[in-house]
Amino acid sequence: MKELQYLNKYFIKYKYRFLLGIIITIVAQIFRLFTPKLISKSFKAIEDFHKTNASNDIIKNQLIENVLLIIGTTIIAGILTFLMRQTLIVMSRHVEFDLKNEVFKHYEVLDQNFYKQNRTGDLMSRISEDVAKVRMYVGPAVMYTINTLITFTIVIIYMYNVSPRLTLYTLLPLPVLSFIIFKLSVEINKRSTIFQQYLSKISSYTQEVFSGIRVIKAYGLEKQHQNNIIDLAKESKSKSMSLANVQSFFGPLMVTLIGVSNLVVIYFGGMMYINGEIDSIGKIAEFILYVNMLTWPVATIGWVSSLVQEAEASQKRLNEFLKVEPEIKNTNPNHSVIKGEIEFKNVSFTYDDTNIEALKDVSFKVAKGQTLAILGKTGSGKSSILTLITRMHDVKIGKILMDGIPLAELNLYDLRNSIGIVPQDAFLFSDSIKNNIKFGKENATDEEVFEAARKSVVHDNIIQFNQQYETILGERGITLSGGQKQRVSIARAIIKNPEILLFDDCLSAVDTETEEQILNNLLEISKNKTTIIVSHRVSSAKNADLIIILEEGKIIQQGSHNQLVNQEGYYKELYYKQLSEKEVE
Repeated sequence: MKELQYLNKYFIKYKYRFLLGIIITIVAQIFRLFTPKLISKSFKAIEDFHKTNASNDIIKNQLIENVLLIIGTTIIAGILTFLMRQTLIVMSRHVEFDLKNEVFKHYEVLDQNFYKQNRTGDLMSRISEDVAKVRMYVGPAVMYTINTLITFTIVIIYMYNVSPRLTLYTLLPLPVLSFIIFKLSVEINKRSTIFQQYLSKISSYTQEVFSGIRVIKAYGLEKQHQNNIIDLAKESKSKSMSLANVQSFFGPLMVTLIGVSNLVVIYFGGMMYINGEIDSIGKIAEFILYVNMLTWPVATIGWVSSLVQEAEASQKRLNEFLKVEPEIKNTNPNHSVIKGEIEFKNVSFTYDDTNIEALKDVSFKVAKGQTLAILGKTGSGKSSILTLITRMHDVKIGKILMDGIPLAELNLYDLRNSIGIVPQDAFLFSDSIKNNIKFGKENATDEEVFEAARKSVVHDNIIQFNQQYETILGERGITLSGGQKQRVSIARAIIKNPEILLFDDCLSAVDTETEEQILNNLLEISKNKTTIIVSHRVSSAKNADLIIILEEGKIIQQGSHNQLVNQEGYYKELYYKQLSEKEVE
């Protein structure tokens, strides 16, 4: 249970609820134990009646009194058992809530390399399936363990007071039971871990298939992927059945051992009564009730052991992620004021996962309020510059300064809050168009939303939908076209009114006329804001204060539009090529 020690902090957090549950459990078991005593007294009274010929009314009244006491104590025990469940099971729901939030919060702070190395389906499985398994340990497993320990302790004390020798006979099967449970628990732990891994594989695969369903249909690969998921499901079923086969031993084993204990009580108890070592048949009946009171707790030992082993396997998988330290950390807890001056000094950068050098000795400076355009072929390192500015990665060679301060020394959250970015791959949430735009500014008014949509030239498209701004988008914004998604993303960035605007080839899916309108609007929006535009089109870059051309991670040209168009090189060739294409159109 080493991995489950991580959860001890939650038991401490909810210690009062936990202790209250234990107290209620103890009291409930004490009230339950009145019944065997009262039944024993009733038998004793009947035996005394036959021996002494006492009055029928006295015996009758005593029996009625015992029956009423049995009913009363049973009702109280039932109410207390209900309160025990309300206390301990509800505590487990609180722990589940806290643990899910902790896992999700940790997911949020982890860097991009983590998400490149782990599949989305696996992450989802851990925060849902694994946390659910852990909750079963914190709730039912802990509750029944406490209940079993208390029941065993109290019942054995009562049994010992009645007959030490008969108690010894009754408990003889328990060492055998303990050994079998230990062996089965080890096997359950192994098989549970393997089963959880296969659940993650299925979740990951199905998530990828659903996300890429349009491509799968377009290529007619439905049958192939159906066969793949069937193979995964068969493997998962095989592992599940293997786990269930081991777990299925517990029930029959418990019933058999309890039956053996009952037979021991009847035989040895009967012999002791005949020999005069027990003075009443009622004590044998009392013992049988005690043994049967132990039936459910003993029967739950197997189930609880199974829950604990499954939770151990699940918590181990959770701990693997919770122990991962993010590479990008907020090293400055103090508030940082971001003005927007950006400077790269001899920056070289290599992606760890591919070992490809994306940038080589890159240097440039953008003053607050200026616009920088970055052009270059695919894979030249344009997007990498934006990634580094937002501190999705840290550089090891060279320096990146914001207002003269190294990025790592700024408050990470203030830095990112000061940036509005439109990524190359426009990602929209399965929500209304209005809420997707308000993602950049949660408290934005409707008029601010409309104005941002107008500036990004998407307002006229939105009002044509039946629900207009309340239109719910499909997953990843599938309801909209590529150009519409890009423009909604632009609206989301500009409504934030940040100090820095980053546009990563975000006009590639719009026509030249719409692009011209958006660029004219951006000229007005970007006044007094530092703006960086990554593009393949000269039309997006020509109004920038500074243009840099990248090739294989190096800056091969830089200057204004007028300077570069009069120089031989990539920019001049691209300008005249795109100019001639526009004339042909």
